Formats: sequence, C-alpha cells, structure tokens
Amino acid sequence: MLRVTYEAVASLESGKLADITEVRGGTRVRIARWADVEAYTHALNVEMAAFLDGAEWFQLWRDEVISRSGGTVQLSVVFSIHDLEPGEYVEIRERRGLVDIRVERTATADQFVQAVNPAIEEFLAGAQWFQLWQGEIVDMDSPEGRAA
Repeated sequence: MLRVTYEAVASLESGKLADITEVRGGTRVRIARWADVEAYTHALNVEMAAFLDGAEWFQLWRDEVISRSGGTVQLSVVFSIHDLEPGEYVEIRERRGLVDIRVERTATADQFVQAVNPAIEEFLAGAQWFQLWQGEIVDMDSPEGRAA
C-alpha cells in the first residue's frame, strides 16, 4: 500500500520549513506549523524537487511510465497558491508528468494538513502510482509495510 502523510509540526530538526522522509510504501512530509502559506508552499516545492531527484516514484499515465529521470516528460509535483472555493483548502490536479497541489491562499499549515491528507489518500487510491523500494515495486495493492 502507498501512503503519503503530511504533518504540521512545531519545529523541524533540520531548521527548514519542510522536510520529506521516505520508507517502503510511503513518505512523510512535515511542515512548520507557524509558516505562512507562501513560506510553506515554497519550502514544499524545494523539498519535493530534491526528494523526487533521489526517490523512485513513478506515475502510470495511460500506457506510459513516467519518472523523474528519462523519457520525454520529467515527473514533477508542485504546490501552488490559488483562490479556491469557500471552505476548500486543497485541490489536486494531475496530468501527464505533473501533480499540481493547489493550496488556498488563506490556508494555515494546520488547515492545509487537515485537507491534504484525505485528498492525497483519495488521489493515490486511483492506482496510478508506484514506488520502487530496494528493488520491490510497491503500489496500492502491495501488503502494508512500515508506516511513513
């Protein structure tokens, strides 16, 4: 099973505004609870780009496997600030090679985390993603591993 979990935390050991760690079957994304939307989305973009450069996550787009390296399209996940519908804090849009996680411009870090976790769970349930972990392909049908 694949899982991506987001947490708003009081502080990060790294001194950064966001960090990402990976285990078999998932990732844990932590953001500074006190950061404003501009700061945490910028930090998430920096950290996600670095994460994807070193991770082996893949998008299945129709009959094509898209990765961070190789091919004609480079896999990207971006966080962008938008004016969303009232009461909405996150909207996820996907296309070939790109996941755009849209964040409401008024969303606190806690509001973002509360909204993004169920949205990302539903997104991954679409079974268009897999992780290559130490030679093993992990997808939504894989047995549960360690929690991220």
